[in-house]
Amino acid sequence: MTEGFHPRRGGGVVATFSGFEADLLRSLASQLIELLRNEAAVPHAEADPLEALLDFTGPTTAPEDPVLARLFPTAYPQDEEAAGEFRRFTETELRGGKAGNAAAVIDVLEEAGLPGDLEGEALVIDVELDHGGAMQWMKSMTDMRLALASRLDITEGDEDYWDSLPDDDARVHVHDIYDWLGFLQESLVRAVAP
Repeated sequence: MTEGFHPRRGGGVVATFSGFEADLLRSLASQLIELLRNEAAVPHAEADPLEALLDFTGPTTAPEDPVLARLFPTAYPQDEEAAGEFRRFTETELRGGKAGNAAAVIDVLEEAGLPGDLEGEALVIDVELDHGGAMQWMKSMTDMRLALASRLDITEGDEDYWDSLPDDDARVHVHDIYDWLGFLQESLVRAVAP
């Protein structure tokens, strides 16, 4: 099991992952990208670059999916019109940024040696990140944790509830992944801190 991220001599950070761990991170990042691109705020890839820069036709209502609603909260809950205008001008770009960060996680894992199909290999890979890459990973792990917290309905101070669930409850395993991402994120924050 990974020991998390550590500072690297000469700058940046490094972490060693088993093949299973790396594949899990890739799967979570892929699912996040799929979710981000599954509603109306997805940028149109075929649009002319200039038109895309001038396109402010983003969504004006909150996403229906609870995970997306958590990732893109309403900016002005007391003012529906202002909230809609804010969302129209920001959500498409925010989605693109979050999807880009998740794609960077996948790219780094695959460039480090994670094969497309793992098939039980006893693989160990080292991931090295510069400061910019570390920031992308931090942002993406935050999004992954928010997504899992929304799906599991995790709330602050509910640790006793999760500890009381039997081991054969499927939610326990997902909660373990949520905790593991928190461990990775915390180790990354410590590793990049001056």
